[in-house]
Amino acid sequence: MRTAFSSHRSRPLVATLIGAVVCGVIGLATPVSAIAASSTTTDHELGSQIRLHEPVARAAVAPAGAAATVSGIDVSSYQGNVNWSSLWSQGKRFAYVKATEGTGYTNPYFAQQYNGSYAVGMVRGAYHFAVPDRSSGAAQAGYFVSNGGGWSRDGKTLPGVVDLEYNPYGATCYGKSQSAMASWIRDFTGTYRTRTGRDVVIYTSTSWWSQCVGNTAFAGTNPLWVARYASSPGTLPYNWSVWTFWQYSSSPIDQDYFNGAADRLKVLANG
Repeated sequence: MRTAFSSHRSRPLVATLIGAVVCGVIGLATPVSAIAASSTTTDHELGSQIRLHEPVARAAVAPAGAAATVSGIDVSSYQGNVNWSSLWSQGKRFAYVKATEGTGYTNPYFAQQYNGSYAVGMVRGAYHFAVPDRSSGAAQAGYFVSNGGGWSRDGKTLPGVVDLEYNPYGATCYGKSQSAMASWIRDFTGTYRTRTGRDVVIYTSTSWWSQCVGNTAFAGTNPLWVARYASSPGTLPYNWSVWTFWQYSSSPIDQDYFNGAADRLKVLANG
């Protein structure tokens, strides 16, 4: 089992090969179609595909004006049962937890991670790994809200996040044109707002967004969580002038900043 401080990467191909070998050893006949279908429930964490495609500076760095930021983390099933008290003692004050992927995967550790972070005093939220070529934005937003991605005005629950990054299963942009991808995102964001009353946070990298979405603006409605593993967030995706969250490192666990003081983080939580 991986801990909160273990190295973590998504390895769907390795998992598939190991599964095939095990089935062969115990004498089970596994159809190729079944193996292929299993990839729909592979767990991919926030930024796992960005780190495969973009430069990564491994050292954790603090942004300029770090005194005006709040430190946090994001986790998925790879961290298993997290020691939240330890992370709190290290100064982490918010957490995002993977809830869902597509319309067929839920994080088996979600309850421990989501409730545990809340219990130690963190402001917490949930995220969804989008797979835009598998089903509609509305379908995935609905699945997310129904499986942990909802919101409540309790002062400690952040709006949900849609994770938009390189396709782990195939073509970078999921076989969609920029206009089609923008439409899919609008379908997701609109549905999430209808279901929760909140605007979902968009997690992405500038490079992926420029290639797959282009010059469609979501900055007027959706907060930005930018992924860039360097000493600064750099150039932001189209039309965003400010970042709300920044994932700046994946070592020894995904490291994030909120762009503001603790009281502003609570304002975001309260809507």
